[in-house]
Formats: sequence, structure tokens, C-alpha cells
Amino acid sequence: MEKLIEGACQLGIELNARQVKQFELYYQKLVEWNKQVNLTAITGYQEAQVKHFLDSISVILALTREEINKAGFSIIDIGTGAGFPGLPLKILLDKPRVVLVDSTAKKVAFLHYISQELKLDGVEIVRGRAEEIAHLPLYRQQFDLVVSRAVAALPALVEIALPFCRIGGKFVAQKKGDVGQEMGKATGAIETMGGKLNQAKRIELKELSDERYLIIIDKIHLTPEKYPRRPGIPMRRPI
Repeated sequence: MEKLIEGACQLGIELNARQVKQFELYYQKLVEWNKQVNLTAITGYQEAQVKHFLDSISVILALTREEINKAGFSIIDIGTGAGFPGLPLKILLDKPRVVLVDSTAKKVAFLHYISQELKLDGVEIVRGRAEEIAHLPLYRQQFDLVVSRAVAALPALVEIALPFCRIGGKFVAQKKGDVGQEMGKATGAIETMGGKLNQAKRIELKELSDERYLIIIDKIHLTPEKYPRRPGIPMRRPI
């Protein structure tokens, strides 16, 4: 896990031996399952360390030390797939409650399996469409940090994700490339969902050289009850 260890050091993170072993096991089981279930196209040992694990833990750059150490800090990962970025963040931070949301049964099965293999406590896996789950009282406006990686264009993603975020919390979307135009199109959705754009933070890592950003949106008002709209509508008719 040298690539991961070196990249983490650049982020100011020193991974301990237990965490390195967990990431190693995560990789092995991911590749093993991927032979039967389509979890990811990225399976090379070096590439997975960078594009799955390091990319996931880079989300920590969006958090303050006070947030990380807050009692009862909670994270929800929307459209987590094979667990990114939610499970690497759980390995890294350990204490937070982490909820992983995905609609694909085979991916959910892997998430249950890998969470047990990694001996992670405080991980909840929910199968379903985020647009519907966001209306359930157990999850609506309950989380300090909402994360999502490569799920949808930002205007749709904001409508789907911000309803999970409590006032005072934040939504972090992982994006790459020229994000300016996408952010501009999301202005209406951010305001309507009760958010305020904080910043687009560039990830300055030599291992991640393809212009990766954390789009950080603060939750400052309650989301109107009618949002998010029914599954598929945020993507077909973005605000």
C-alpha cells in the first residue's frame, strides 16, 4: 500500500498498521468479488490505491478538526457502489456513524460482506433510491457530512443529497475536470435545497493529477418537504 501511504502523508495523514491491513484486505476482496460482480473497472493494485482509496480519504480536506472530533459525527454516502468514499473514510476516522446508500442488490451484498470482513462497527447499509430514502425521518436532515462520488451532474446531485444534510452540516461532491460550468448550473438547486456554496477545493496531490475537486456546500436552511422529487426526475429535469 505504498502509494496510499505516501499520498496520505501528503494529506497530513499517517495511516497506522491496522488501517493499512484493512485497506489491503479491502483491495483483495474487491478484486475477488469483481470477478463475479461488476463492482469497478479499476482493479490494478497501484491504480486502486490512488483512484479508490486515496481519492476517497481526500474528502477529509473538506473537514475541520472540530468536525472530525465532534461527538456523534455522522456520514452518509449516496450512490456508494463498492463503498467509495464512505468505507475508506470509516477506516480512516473510525468513530463516525456511516450510512452507505446504493440501489443495486449485488453491490449492497458486497458492502455487507466487506464491512464484516473489515470488522467495522457503526456501518449501516441501505438499499434503495436516494430520492425516496431522503424522505424517511430516520435519514432526512440527520447527517453532518453527506458525500457522493461520480453519481450525477451537480444540479441533480444537490437535489438528491442536500436533503440528508442537517443544518450546520455540509455536502461534499467529488468531481474532476472543469467544474466551473457545472457549479454555475447548480446555483438554483443549491439555494432551493437550503444550501450555500462554500468552495471548490482543488486536490493538490501528485498521485491525483487529473484536476480533482471537492465541491463543498454548507447546509444553512431546511430543505422544503417536496424535495427531492421522484426517482429520475432530478436528473431529467434539474432545477
